[in-house]
Amino acid sequence: MAVDTGQPVTEAAGGGTTARGPRRGHDERTPGRMRRALSKHWYAWTMIAPVVIVIGVIIGYPLARGVYLSMTNADERNVERTIGARTLEATYEFVGFDNYVEVLTGDAFWGRMGWTILWTVSCVTLTFAIGLALANMLNRKVRARALYRVLLILPWGVPAFVSIFAWRLLFNDDGVFNGVLTGGGVEGVTWLEDPTWAKIAVIAVNVWLGVPFMLVATLGALQSIPGELYEAAEMDGAGPWQRFTNITLPSIRTVSSTVILLSTIWTFNMFPVIFLLTQGGPYGSSEILVTEAFNLAFVRSPRDFAGSATWGVLILLILMIFAVFYRRSLRKQGEVW
Repeated sequence: MAVDTGQPVTEAAGGGTTARGPRRGHDERTPGRMRRALSKHWYAWTMIAPVVIVIGVIIGYPLARGVYLSMTNADERNVERTIGARTLEATYEFVGFDNYVEVLTGDAFWGRMGWTILWTVSCVTLTFAIGLALANMLNRKVRARALYRVLLILPWGVPAFVSIFAWRLLFNDDGVFNGVLTGGGVEGVTWLEDPTWAKIAVIAVNVWLGVPFMLVATLGALQSIPGELYEAAEMDGAGPWQRFTNITLPSIRTVSSTVILLSTIWTFNMFPVIFLLTQGGPYGSSEILVTEAFNLAFVRSPRDFAGSATWGVLILLILMIFAVFYRRSLRKQGEVW
């Protein structure tokens, strides 16, 4: 007489029976694993929860709101607004991707895009080259090295808007630079009124502001290179340039690739230098993508909130695509981060 034990019974190869426990599927195991992970790491989850919430509120909501506005026709005339004691409801409508089509098929975006790329490449290249050169100089034993380090890092410690206003005074028609030129018998330059000179001026100021960051980052990387490598290379007859290209550059590749990516993102969105020094002029020649987005939302009338949001989303997409391809190129070179 068979007794029901509640366990599944299967036939063995020899005609007998083999009992085994109930099979637990993936769906049954996953919640248990999650509960165990939460119970084991509850303190870590508790610590990061406030950060996740703050980031979600400060970054996530504005980003989602901007994406939504970019798909509407919201402007100063149809958003919700209060006039005296009366509140007018929003009347803007969802238009899908019409704003993106309009922006991408217009000349304004691509004109700003070309100058933005030139501005970013020029600033990042000059900033990295000058910062690395100064870091190599300060990595050697020279007199008053500590003083030189403080002086070179000083631009980083001054608020950006103060530095830019100071440079604006230097670039004025009656500023120091033109005073030096006229004193030497050379005609003064209209730095901020000529499109070409205005672009040179904003690049020079941004490079001056960005060199300290490159200097500190590359100097730290240089100090981590073992001196024995240079001694061995020198004994083998390697010259200064060979030591630099075969030891210095490969050794600081990880740091340099990171700071170049950060500098590219910062420069691409460097609003203060352009806006405070030239206001995008003359005749909009120094406008970059981010200043154009600002003008659409806060300067021009009527204020075009949907258009500004569209430009902002496109800027984000451009930087994301650049970061993805940049990371892939680093992975091909063996630099994974």
